[in-house]
Amino acid sequence: MQSTLRPKTHLAVIMDGNGRWATNRGLPRSRGHEAGARAVRPVVEAATEAGIGTLTLYAFSSDNWRRPGPEVAVLMGLLHRFLAKEIEALADSGVRLNVIGRRDRLPSGLAARIAAAEAMSAGAARLHLRIAVDYSSRDALLEAARRAEASVTRETFGALVAGAGVPDVDLLVRTGGERRLSDFLLWECAYAELRFVDRLWPDFGRDDLTEALADLRSRQRRFGGLPAAAEAA
Repeated sequence: MQSTLRPKTHLAVIMDGNGRWATNRGLPRSRGHEAGARAVRPVVEAATEAGIGTLTLYAFSSDNWRRPGPEVAVLMGLLHRFLAKEIEALADSGVRLNVIGRRDRLPSGLAARIAAAEAMSAGAARLHLRIAVDYSSRDALLEAARRAEASVTRETFGALVAGAGVPDVDLLVRTGGERRLSDFLLWECAYAELRFVDRLWPDFGRDDLTEALADLRSRQRRFGGLPAAAEAA
């Protein structure tokens, strides 16, 4: 049975495979990251058109600091340029941007660019785009636990972990062929539908997103309960 997307559907994507995309073409890994950055815009546009409420993209995990310094520098530079180039168009199209994760380890210029981009798009309400940078879900849970009070509930603790008003993930897509969550949105993905695709992130586009959302609509989501037909029997 096919269903429609709920009004505040949250789509999360682990953007994996940039380095392998470049290696498969005999190119340096930096070219794969550049191609991956270019792939973001059409996916954001398609998500906006599809009526997605929240889109969270996993760009750089806290564990990614283990990568060689030159590669990390390329990734930070790409994010800086993406924000400088795209934020005005994103805001004009109704996209509100937030970056989740630690900021104290980011280059100061990038942290300032993030703050400026968030401020510029703060009034947009069509799509909430969140980019995870220096992000660890386990660290987010620990930080929320430190801030929680004795009377904490699931709802109030969830707001501490994910941010006020951020819904649970409905569909998590991971590109690149791996089948794991890699410390991404562990609390928010408690009842997420999971979709793992072999396509590498730079090749993931509008048609792939459309197919993923069609798959979500086709799934019967019970959240621990029974299907409607079984309840009525």
